Amino acid sequence: MDEALMHDEAFSEEDIETVVKSAIGVVLGNVQYNPEKVNDWSNNILASVLKGLQSLNRPYKYCAIVTLMQKNGAGLVSSAATFWDPNKDGLCKVTWENATTHCIVTVYGLSVNVNSS
Repeated sequence: MDEALMHDEAFSEEDIETVVKSAIGVVLGNVQYNPEKVNDWSNNILASVLKGLQSLNRPYKYCAIVTLMQKNGAGLVSSAATFWDPNKDGLCKVTWENATTHCIVTVYGLSVNVNSS
């Protein structure tokens, strides 16, 4: 297979991290935690992330998860377990915080090219 084509089809954690950080920055910026706005923030981050991922034009199905939590000293742990092809599939977890808010966005990318090497 053409090496350039393989690169275009590879799961790029760096590209996805750029998309996610941009989405978080646009939506959350310097906001103060507000429980009445959390659902809107979460939906807007997801919409922006999925639009950005689509623009990468890579052969993947994506699943994105957003966790928003008020920063109040409580613990927050996020972990994932996967059973997939580590040569084709991947995940990217981006954490972000300001003075009042914790945000974790996790993106799972599953290759749609299951038979290609």
